[in-house]
Amino acid sequence: MIRKYKLLKILFIFGLFSWNGLAQSQLSEDDSWLKDDPREIFDAINEGELSFLQKPPLKQVHHHHNTLIILPDSIATGWVKLEQCHENLDRFPSAQIVYNKDKVRNIKLTAFENIGHAWVEGSSVQLTNIKADARLCMEAESRALIAQDDGTFIMKSGPFMRKFLDGYFPMRVSMNIKLPQGMSFVSIEPAEQKGFRVNKDKVGVNFDAWFEGRLTTKIHLKLDL
Repeated sequence: MIRKYKLLKILFIFGLFSWNGLAQSQLSEDDSWLKDDPREIFDAINEGELSFLQKPPLKQVHHHHNTLIILPDSIATGWVKLEQCHENLDRFPSAQIVYNKDKVRNIKLTAFENIGHAWVEGSSVQLTNIKADARLCMEAESRALIAQDDGTFIMKSGPFMRKFLDGYFPMRVSMNIKLPQGMSFVSIEPAEQKGFRVNKDKVGVNFDAWFEGRLTTKIHLKLDL
């Protein structure tokens, strides 16, 4: 039996500094995802303007979590340790997460669940047979710490987005930055607000964001004198 396929381009831009992730799939017409009410699908789409959610959606959404560890030599090199997990990935026959080869190196998979197969291919992670409640974790090095002329540093991340056609679905992004002794947090953009919670202490800073659209953050850091 010949099965007809519709080409459905779904992009998950897992933005971190300068890199992007892309998932592009072919879904069969009888795929369970296509059985959802089209009105519910399109009602959930945001047209791109950043909007923080006052409360989490009723349905599970893709959660993208990063831990960035600034090592003692990161101040000189700009390279930091990256630990990253993706949870509640959408179900697709295949997908890929593509990283900027000049910004991310030494990619290693550390764990995956409810995914048929996952492997590193060049500067990308390839996935097949992504099932419900899929989870993927990896580690790498990211050239993320940007020195400024005034002696401070910026860690810029994004844009984070979960894109469908010309719109965007809700997603959750959380980030934990671990600072070395002698470095401290100054500020973050955008400012803390409902749907964008920021916590800071002597050893680091973290944020938890629930949103639709495109999110880009800038974290300002300084060396203690």
